[in-house]
Amino acid sequence: MKPMTVQISQRTLEDLGFADVLRALAQRCRTEPGRERVLARPFLDTPEAVAEALALVAETRSLSQEQFSLPLGGVTDLRTPIGHAAKGGMLEPRQLIDSAQLLFAFVRTREALDERRARVPRLVEIARRLPSLEPLARRIDQCFEPDGEISDRASPELREARDRARGLHRRIKSRLDELLHDETFLPKLRENYYTLRNGRYVVPVVANYRSEVDGIVHNASQTGQTLFMEPQAMVGLGNDLAIAQSEVAEEERKVLQALSDQLGRESERILEGLDAVAELDEAESVAILSADLGASTPAFENVTDMQLRQLRHPRLVLKGAEVVANDVTLTGDAKALVVSGPNAGGKTVTLTGVGLCALMLRAGLPIPVAEGSRMPLYRSVHSTVGDAQDLEQGLSTFSAHVVMLRDIIGAVGEGSLVLIDEIAADTDPREGAAIAIAVLEELMSKGVVVLVTTHLEELKALAHMDPRFLNARVGFDSKRMAPTYRLQIGAAGQSSAIEMAARVGLPQNVCERARELSVSAGGPLTKALAAAEEERRKLHEELERARVAAQEAEALRADLEKQKQSFERERRARMMQFNDDVHAASEHAAAEVQKLLTKLRAEQNEKALAEARQQLQQRADEALKRAQAAKAELFQVEAPGPANLKVGAWVHHSGLNRDVEILELADNHAVVSAGGALKMRVPITELSGARTRKPQQAKFPERQKQDAALKRAASAAPSEVEATHFRCDVRGMRADDALAELESFLDRGMRSGEDAALVIHGHGTGALKQAIRDYLAASPYIRMYRPGEGHEGGDGVTVVALRA
Repeated sequence: MKPMTVQISQRTLEDLGFADVLRALAQRCRTEPGRERVLARPFLDTPEAVAEALALVAETRSLSQEQFSLPLGGVTDLRTPIGHAAKGGMLEPRQLIDSAQLLFAFVRTREALDERRARVPRLVEIARRLPSLEPLARRIDQCFEPDGEISDRASPELREARDRARGLHRRIKSRLDELLHDETFLPKLRENYYTLRNGRYVVPVVANYRSEVDGIVHNASQTGQTLFMEPQAMVGLGNDLAIAQSEVAEEERKVLQALSDQLGRESERILEGLDAVAELDEAESVAILSADLGASTPAFENVTDMQLRQLRHPRLVLKGAEVVANDVTLTGDAKALVVSGPNAGGKTVTLTGVGLCALMLRAGLPIPVAEGSRMPLYRSVHSTVGDAQDLEQGLSTFSAHVVMLRDIIGAVGEGSLVLIDEIAADTDPREGAAIAIAVLEELMSKGVVVLVTTHLEELKALAHMDPRFLNARVGFDSKRMAPTYRLQIGAAGQSSAIEMAARVGLPQNVCERARELSVSAGGPLTKALAAAEEERRKLHEELERARVAAQEAEALRADLEKQKQSFERERRARMMQFNDDVHAASEHAAAEVQKLLTKLRAEQNEKALAEARQQLQQRADEALKRAQAAKAELFQVEAPGPANLKVGAWVHHSGLNRDVEILELADNHAVVSAGGALKMRVPITELSGARTRKPQQAKFPERQKQDAALKRAASAAPSEVEATHFRCDVRGMRADDALAELESFLDRGMRSGEDAALVIHGHGTGALKQAIRDYLAASPYIRMYRPGEGHEGGDGVTVVALRA
């Protein structure tokens, strides 16, 4: 049978504020494709799809509990540039660099999840759509310097063209330096320097000497007193430089086009990878939101009853408000929950909270309820909350409300959830109650679950006559004259309108008169409800007294149990003392026997000696065993021994009255550490469960010592190291080759007296960068090092200070 499509009207989405939940998800995304995906998150049609979505959330939450975050750093929304490249377009250097970082992020994310594939199989399945294009990423990365300039390594032709241009620059500068040292030429200059104007080397000539200087004017100062002229002797070289620079620009264009073409050929895989990243980002954002909401997954498959434990309104939790958690239950024959109570008491909050949770569950999102909750998957959710007045169509509030009830009746079916706030409120109470009851009966005849708020007494009375209706009320504290926001299932609430009016300042005499009129105006139904409520109140008070009595009885039982244990310890302590006395007496008797044996030896009566000694020693041993057994039994009463004694366990030693660590186990004894270098051999019968936590030991003491030494060194060294032109480029190398190159580079630097150096390793997966920095931390050549600043190449370079 084909599943029925979930139907949620736009009015319901607005009433319940589902967009706020999606916006909260979008705020927790780290990529633009992920934000777009969560804002378009659909409602799922089948229980299987909902279960799969929630299982994916559970996997992602398990990673969050390990303090693990998906390595999505460097992911940029490159869908438009990649599409441009696929059509043969040329990308800008920044776009190409971002593309390389995107491809590296694909690799990092895929590897990180693959390491955890046993625990997160669904996330791994998504990650398999991430393309493995690390060679292309490295190729792009090697073509650019850390500052974004195209590197000489990009192509041999580019290196050759730049070498020509650099040679021309040097020749021109050399000629200009000679010219600036010409004593006959210097008086014609405004200042002794040369500069560039429009790509040509020029000198600042005083305007009065224009005719005396042979050359081309390229620019002038604002006052016109200085002319920037290219000496005629430089014109030929300048032309050659212009040609060389155009060749450089052409080779740079070829590099950019070649890289763009390579990305274009992989565009489909890259775009599919971006879709997978969006899905992973969405899953992580849902996990983060679920943790922020304290959400859990209710049972929903084959569930017909609603049992929401400790429900908190999602939007209120997101706002950081203090939320009163309530249980909302609708089980058995009950299909309509009638919520009553004072205005501003939380009726609408309960209504919209249940509805919003129904939408979240249909979207595969955990909801803010306690474990053990149950909620059906509703086929459709309909609501009418707030003022429905429609001035454009000339409808009053009541008329618009009835039109919405009509539309809901026509749209619902079995498996629908309907939420109606203040049903039929804006008309005559008797006729409104009649309409409300008829509407609710019609809805339930269609198999609909209904939550409705009301002040109508007739609706509150339905629960006493029809098992399909269940009352609930929000509390009101008569002492504080304020609502409690606590929901109580099974009881009807009073509107407390007069109390609320008094609270907001209606004159006291007016409120008293209103109370008199309210009492006299109450009909039989109102009085019957009041009587039923009074009976329910008395039963509740008796139940509360019974609960208090049960608590007192439990406290008494616990006290008697403590007394029993205390008596048993005292009895066994006395037994131990008695056996100790017996043992002492036995030792005394043994001493006496020793004296007797000495005397018997003197009399040469060996037989009498042996018999006396054997009998007395046997009695002494028996007394000693009784004393030890009694002592062990006493210790076991005070604290039962651990179920699993093993080396390294943290236990309590009764003799020392402190916790110790087991170092060795042999037969019925253990060697324990009692602090510092103190060790003891004790019977295991004197060991019991630990009273304190075992002190935490450093897992890597040597690494901690190294870190401490590095911190001391850093504090003693200068805080800033300036970048330098003495640099070592190891991008694209394997770690072993890179470290060998780095060591040779540092040797040269120390021999040549360099103060600082720049190590260029790129970003990549981060493994090469970490290996280099670990090597620098241990190198005797290094005084200190730091990551590069933004203008130096950022984290893709390391700036090093060499020891003098």
